[in-house]
Amino acid sequence: MCGIGLIVGPGVAPGPSTDRSDAGASGVSDADQALFGRMLESLAPRGEVEETVCEPGLLAGTQRLRIVDRERAAQPWQSADGRWLLCYNGELFNYRQLRTELLRVGREFRSESDTEVVLEAFAHWGEDAVARFRGEFAFAVVDRAQGRTYLARDPVGVKPLYWSAGAGRLYVASEIKALVPTGMPVSEVPPGHHGWVCFAGGAPILGPLLTPYVNLQLLGEDKDAIDDPAEAAKQLRLALEDSIRVRVDTDLTVGVILSGGLDSSLVLLHVREMHPDCVALTIGSADSEDLYYARRLATDLGVRHEVVSVSRLGIGPRLIREAIRMSELTEYGDIINAVVSVPLFARAHELGIKVVLTGDGSDELFGGYAMYERIGPASSRRLFQYKIRNLHRTELQRVDRVSMGQGVEARVPFLDLALVELAMRIPAALKIRDGQEKWIVRRAFRDMLPAYVLERPKNPMSHSSGLHERARLYRSLFPRIQRSFGYDRLDPVRRDFSIVLDQCGYDLDAAVAASRARPDYTATEHARDLVGALRWNMVRAMRQMASPPGGLAPPAGPLRQPSSRLGSG
Repeated sequence: MCGIGLIVGPGVAPGPSTDRSDAGASGVSDADQALFGRMLESLAPRGEVEETVCEPGLLAGTQRLRIVDRERAAQPWQSADGRWLLCYNGELFNYRQLRTELLRVGREFRSESDTEVVLEAFAHWGEDAVARFRGEFAFAVVDRAQGRTYLARDPVGVKPLYWSAGAGRLYVASEIKALVPTGMPVSEVPPGHHGWVCFAGGAPILGPLLTPYVNLQLLGEDKDAIDDPAEAAKQLRLALEDSIRVRVDTDLTVGVILSGGLDSSLVLLHVREMHPDCVALTIGSADSEDLYYARRLATDLGVRHEVVSVSRLGIGPRLIREAIRMSELTEYGDIINAVVSVPLFARAHELGIKVVLTGDGSDELFGGYAMYERIGPASSRRLFQYKIRNLHRTELQRVDRVSMGQGVEARVPFLDLALVELAMRIPAALKIRDGQEKWIVRRAFRDMLPAYVLERPKNPMSHSSGLHERARLYRSLFPRIQRSFGYDRLDPVRRDFSIVLDQCGYDLDAAVAASRARPDYTATEHARDLVGALRWNMVRAMRQMASPPGGLAPPAGPLRQPSSRLGSG
């Protein structure tokens, strides 16, 4: 995967050089060259090597993390005839099948990379190519012949893509921070959308004119619901196994982000069987339940286990600011989860691990939230669809920024499109049954998972790591820090939607309206939350002082976590 950045349009000054560092020799204007340099510099942590093309009307570059065909898949990738130029971020998991199909119709290849397959597929099938891709991707294709640019993003939004436009230029980048220096409003390419930006009279027109190539709300509607528990469990098992199998198709070490909960444990169990070189990574305070369960499972499986034990006192202003800078998130709970994630992916990078798998997305797909049981089936389905549509700006944004911000590619097997479609066909009654969340997941894998994992209840990431309440001390600072980076050009920090939804009695329309009417918490709410966080941290400190040498004993069962008036996200 990569970070990509482009400046396109008739307003971009020409120059013969392909070296962006030599502005004078290239003839590219100092302003364009300086801005392009800042864009790529902000994306540098996403890759290992910077690669660029600079020419009349185009500055294009990538920060490439070398994973597939590491020596030959240089970017920006250009077609043999010179018409097309591709800047690509992501992985195609079916690129070998597509390559074979394209070879049969006479397409020629110069590498074994998925990058080349993307461009050859696009050159052959045009806009229809993207619907054939199975993967996690975002890319831009420049059509030199017709002076236009094509943008596309994967169906769920695992990989990010943003754009700005003005002064005869289109600016495209993988992260908001790369577009802040343009001084223009920032827009996002929605998940599952694609389209063209055309130019006339020196300015972008019609766009980007983006349309959906897949509609998540309609996914699976042309197929029957799966009401039989045995059949649902069978199909879920097959789909998850296949999704993980294609994501460990690499000769590199594969890491698994392990909390010891249901979803990450399932991922680790499969990766251990499918890949010869895997390592589990866990973060938490010394007495957290995540460390207890993760250590137990890794030991039982005989898997190498890297533990990032973080003192609560290690959560301070510097880490808070870095998490916000890196993640660009807009909800309080998501930011706290990013704070917890930063040291974890830093350790992965230190170990030289480039590819990791996570368990994100399962809660949204398979009923990992108690709220689904409190409302009727129709409302439950609407809420389920809403959460899936918004994953790209919450959990998936955290996973992408905090991993790629440290040169680690995170793959998300639960959000393979086949699994999303399957989840759409499984009724809510099989997702939560008798008060147990993710019932069908437990049913499908009950012969694989130990009882201590199967019986462990859901607990949000930052809570189960034991670090939430420490990070909560700094919540009132989040909006100011986010604005200092200019990220509010897209969206400001907002109230946690899960809390607003609870306050609105799980009425989705009312919650959306309430969020728009009052985006942030009041000063009184922030003060009340700070008092609660201070109280919790004081009580915890006194307990630790009173505990015997060696600290608190590991939990024999799930720890109860305090509630927050503002919520945990």
